[in-house]
Amino acid sequence: MSATVETPLGAFWSEYRRDPVAVAALAVVGTLLALALLAPWITPQNPYDLKTLNLMDARRPPGHVGSGGYVHWLGTDPSGRDMLSAIVHGLRISLQMGLMAGAVAFVVGSSLGVLAAYRGGRIEAAIMRVIDLQLSFPAILLALILVALLGQGRGQLVVALIAAQYAYFARTAHGAASAERRKDYIEAALATPLSGARVIWRHLLPNCLPPLIVVGTVQIANAIALEATLSFLGLGLPITEPSLGMLIANGFPHLMNGRTWISVYPGLALILLIVAINLVGDRVRDQLNPRLKR
Repeated sequence: MSATVETPLGAFWSEYRRDPVAVAALAVVGTLLALALLAPWITPQNPYDLKTLNLMDARRPPGHVGSGGYVHWLGTDPSGRDMLSAIVHGLRISLQMGLMAGAVAFVVGSSLGVLAAYRGGRIEAAIMRVIDLQLSFPAILLALILVALLGQGRGQLVVALIAAQYAYFARTAHGAASAERRKDYIEAALATPLSGARVIWRHLLPNCLPPLIVVGTVQIANAIALEATLSFLGLGLPITEPSLGMLIANGFPHLMNGRTWISVYPGLALILLIVAINLVGDRVRDQLNPRLKR
C-alpha cells in the first residue's frame, strides 16, 4: 500500500483547524468577504444611487417596511438608506481599501527592507533611517496629514494608507533578510553568475515571507480600522460612498435620541471584521513561528 503524501498546504490546514476559534474566525472572514463580493446582487437597495432614496424612510427603526416595499431589517439612516444594504456595501469598501493598501504596502515595504539588508552600507543606513523616522510618528497622524493634502477619494485614501503602513513591512523584511543574508546558501548564490536581483527574488525574499505574511494580516485589519477612522472624521471617502466609518459618523448625532441602530450596527460589523482578521493572523503567526507552537 502506498502512503498518502500530504501537501504543505494540507499540513498547514490540518494544524490550523485544531483551533476552533481560529476556524470560526476564518469562517467569519470568508462569509463577510462573500457578502462584500455579492453586495450588488444580494442587497435590496443600492445605497450609492441617490435617486432610489426616499427621505420619508429616514431614521426608521429596524423592521420597518419602506416605500420600496421591502423590510428594512436593520432600519434606515438619516438619508433613508437601508442599513443592511449600506453595511454590506460598506464591508465591500472596507475590504477593498484594506486589501489594496496592504498589497501595495507589502510590495513596497518588503522590497525596501530586503534591498537594505542585501546592499548594506550607506544604502542600508539611508533606507532604515527614513523607515525609523516614519515609525516614530503615529500612523493615524501621517494618514491625516496626507489625506488633508491629497483630498478625498479612493485613490487618495489608498495612497495615504500605503504611506502610513509600508514602513512596518520594511522593518520586518529588513530584520528577516539581515538574518538570512549571513547564511551559507546566500553566500553560495552570490558566488554564482546570478545577478543581485535574482538572488534577492529567488533566494532571499522567499525565505522572509513567513513573518511578512503575519504582518500582512495585521496591517490589513489596521488599514480597515484606519480608513474607518478617517471616514468617521470626514476625511476619508465622500458621503456618496458610505463606508462603515461614514455610516457610524452619520448615526453619531442620533445616539442620544434613541436611534442607536444607525451607528451600532455598522460599528458591530466593523468590530467583527477586524477581530476576525486579527484572530486568523494570530493563528497563522503561531503556525509559522516554531517557537510559538504548542
